Amino acid sequence: QVQLVESGGGLVQPGGSLRLSCAASGFTFSNYLIKWYRQAPGKERELVAEFTRAGSSTNYADSVKGRFTISRDNSKNTVDLQMNSLKPEDTAVYYCNLKVPMYWPQKGVNEYWGQGTQVTVSS
Repeated sequence: QVQLVESGGGLVQPGGSLRLSCAASGFTFSNYLIKWYRQAPGKERELVAEFTRAGSSTNYADSVKGRFTISRDNSKNTVDLQMNSLKPEDTAVYYCNLKVPMYWPQKGVNEYWGQGTQVTVSS
């Protein structure tokens, strides 16, 4: 039912920009719960950008601060990641993530991931 679909990845030269989009469907929770992660080959998946304080603030990995911006479009139900001044070390598969608190039939948390979109920064 819950579905996350990333788009916007591709090949870009160092210093270039890309805008990723995470299209969410199948849930009724506020989309500020959606976060962006990335994973490079041989490395663990890392948090890149997220909303905090119920969407009133943002948090970024130190490596992307000042270059990446996470935003929401409630009308489209998407969460976007604007990536500027891209560096080769930004090369990774980028994923959006959603954790949904569940209360019925039992209490817990369901976690969802999109399939990812490849970002390659190379000259």
